[in-house]
Amino acid sequence: MKNSKHKKIHLAVTMLVLGVAVLAAAAANFTIAAQPVWSPSALVNSNWINHVPGHTVEIYDEDGSLVSKMSRYVQNGDEIIKSDSRHFKISRVEGSKATAKMLGIDKEYLAWVDYFANLNEIPVAAQKQGDRPVAIYQTHTDESYVPTDGTESEPFKGGILNVGKRFADELKKRGVDVIYSDNKHDPHDNNAYVRSRRTAVDLMKRNPIAIFDIHRDGVPDANYYRKNISNKKVTQLRLVLGKQNPKMKSNKDFARRLMAYTNKQHPELIKEIFIGDGNYNQDLMPTAILVEAGTHTNKRERAEKGIALLADAVPTVLGVGGGAGTGTGKSAGNTGWTTAAWIVGVLLIGGGAFLLISTGSLKSASDKMKSLGKEMTSFMAPAEKTLNKRQKKSETPNDKQQEE
Repeated sequence: MKNSKHKKIHLAVTMLVLGVAVLAAAAANFTIAAQPVWSPSALVNSNWINHVPGHTVEIYDEDGSLVSKMSRYVQNGDEIIKSDSRHFKISRVEGSKATAKMLGIDKEYLAWVDYFANLNEIPVAAQKQGDRPVAIYQTHTDESYVPTDGTESEPFKGGILNVGKRFADELKKRGVDVIYSDNKHDPHDNNAYVRSRRTAVDLMKRNPIAIFDIHRDGVPDANYYRKNISNKKVTQLRLVLGKQNPKMKSNKDFARRLMAYTNKQHPELIKEIFIGDGNYNQDLMPTAILVEAGTHTNKRERAEKGIALLADAVPTVLGVGGGAGTGTGKSAGNTGWTTAAWIVGVLLIGGGAFLLISTGSLKSASDKMKSLGKEMTSFMAPAEKTLNKRQKKSETPNDKQQEE
């Protein structure tokens, strides 16, 4: 009996030590990691099978006007930020029709629109990110464009690979270092994102500044994406974010920046930002984004021209290839602590259970927790001072401007 108790205590202590080690690594704020820091949200990846032609949802506002349409499953609580800054939240779904309530104007997106309108007046050179590459891959490598490819789906060699490659080539022309992967992740099922995660993690070993996952939609109406923009016949784009990841706030900030500056350069190129159920491997970093280029009934050439125009905006938004850069935004700094909060929660629950078992009563456990709290406060004080000094040292005039 005594040996069994000792084993339990030893196991609990080992788990606590490992947990503290993970927390310390997260707090160290490393910028280069061969593998992404694990987070519980990585387990939540309930992405529906989307972009399958035949299932289209039309979303209307409360007055009956069309807000959007897409080939994916939507749920109550999903959000849409339109390029004119209107912000909607889906409130009801009935089969292939959904209703969205307008939340008002998205002020954060509007702030980025204003920022870029006055970009030349703002000293942003300090935000340049050096030579960090942009990573590009495709999760649904079967996705194709019927008028050009002759089919909507061609396993392992879909037309979407041409679109992703065109994006990579256009970025290179603009002086951006690119790491492009044409790894195949078929079949087109719910596990495609599990398979493509291996690709994304491998790309992260090169310390990219952002990761783009390129897709196409599956709505049958080709005109919904067709547009003449900057004197070119292109397809419009949609940015997609998953709600189930701790970096969602910073992903959303990145999407806002990207849409604001892209549409300044090429008005209406990006239709909207959709925030829905899923993860889409965006927990890997705060600048991970999914881009939909047109739909299966568009010509692939139009999708390639549309994605080429997006390449005009990336250098400035990310500060690569000679672009000015816009930093990561205030919210991006919070995501590391969001992930840490998950870990702290696990530690507190595990530690509390251990104390309860080892002390035998709630009162004794409470007394020990109070004692532990005092010790941790004393232990963390020097670290807090160091972090405060580091933050003051790294703060720039432009950072202050964004926070205001």
